[in-house]
Amino acid sequence: MEDRKPRSHRSYGHGGDVWTARERWGSNVIDFSANTNPLGMPEAVRAAAARALSACDRYPDPHCRELVEAIARHHDIASEAVLCGNGAADLIWRLVATVRPRAMLLTAPTFSEYGAAARFYGARVCSHALDVSCGFVLDEGFLAAIDDDIDLVFLCNPNNPTGRTVPVELMGRIVERCRAAGALLAVDECFLGFVADGAERTLVQQAAAGESVVVLRAFTKLYGMAGLRLGYLVCGDADLAERVYAAGPPWSVSTPAQAAGVAALADTAFVERTRELIAAERARLVAGLGALGCAVVPGEANYLLVRSPLEGFAERVAAHGVIVRDCGNYEGLPKGYVRVAVRTPEENDRLLQACTGALKAGGTEEDSRSWRDR
Repeated sequence: MEDRKPRSHRSYGHGGDVWTARERWGSNVIDFSANTNPLGMPEAVRAAAARALSACDRYPDPHCRELVEAIARHHDIASEAVLCGNGAADLIWRLVATVRPRAMLLTAPTFSEYGAAARFYGARVCSHALDVSCGFVLDEGFLAAIDDDIDLVFLCNPNNPTGRTVPVELMGRIVERCRAAGALLAVDECFLGFVADGAERTLVQQAAAGESVVVLRAFTKLYGMAGLRLGYLVCGDADLAERVYAAGPPWSVSTPAQAAGVAALADTAFVERTRELIAAERARLVAGLGALGCAVVPGEANYLLVRSPLEGFAERVAAHGVIVRDCGNYEGLPKGYVRVAVRTPEENDRLLQACTGALKAGGTEEDSRSWRDR
């Protein structure tokens, strides 16, 4: 493919920037850097958003009443515990702006917006390193890191970019430890809908009960609604929820996004089809990438963290028309990792072909064997 010189842009630091990729690699690239639903947006959701355009001459409902009620019914919680926002990232920043922690605890690696928001508001960010030799699974050492100086603890479950979930028993102990230390626990469950037993792992009920826990969720990933921007916070502390609401503009959720969210929650068959597809294709990608000499973290979501036997793997794969997420800017992650989305069978074939081409062009089987043995 033609390697074009990209334009200069402000730092972005996430996946899904297909526009910049096209500037460099051309318009035919396929995007595996964004971990959204490979089935795209459900047709009923698309239709609901389109119908809502006729009402866009008016301001959207600032309290998202219909959507909030739909979310509350979906989780069987009180509607007063639900606050909608312009995607989970909007609510992450609002929450940090509201709590203004002196010190915040994260894992490393994890989603960068937690730390970015904390640093912007002057917090000290404490990182608990996840051990690569243990497959990046959170361990009990995290409990000791929740000391009396920590005001806010952020966990991503399953974690981004590793795809690993927090063990259920350990999560319960983390909740108790945060309560004892007087720290607020914020759990980002944006990818939990892709996990087979996600309904048993969620903390939504505890968050709605006001047990020093808040939960963040989004329609972005599971329902393929990244461009519509819709997320919600579950928080049973009425005072905290009111302050988080006041920390941003009152019209953060558009009318089409609100209508799309209501329609999405009604389409349970779509979620089941998604889980079946992801489970089958994830296993196939793990086997295929492993056969190419890559080390694959056994993630449980709709993406995989992969270490290639060659340096500059993301660039090499992009030259074959596939964009993956270079994880070089994730704190606490050794060099050489990329994140790949799990997509449709045809698209995943293309990913494996691009990886095969990149590895054949850049190294030998002896290189792969020696790297795997390290």
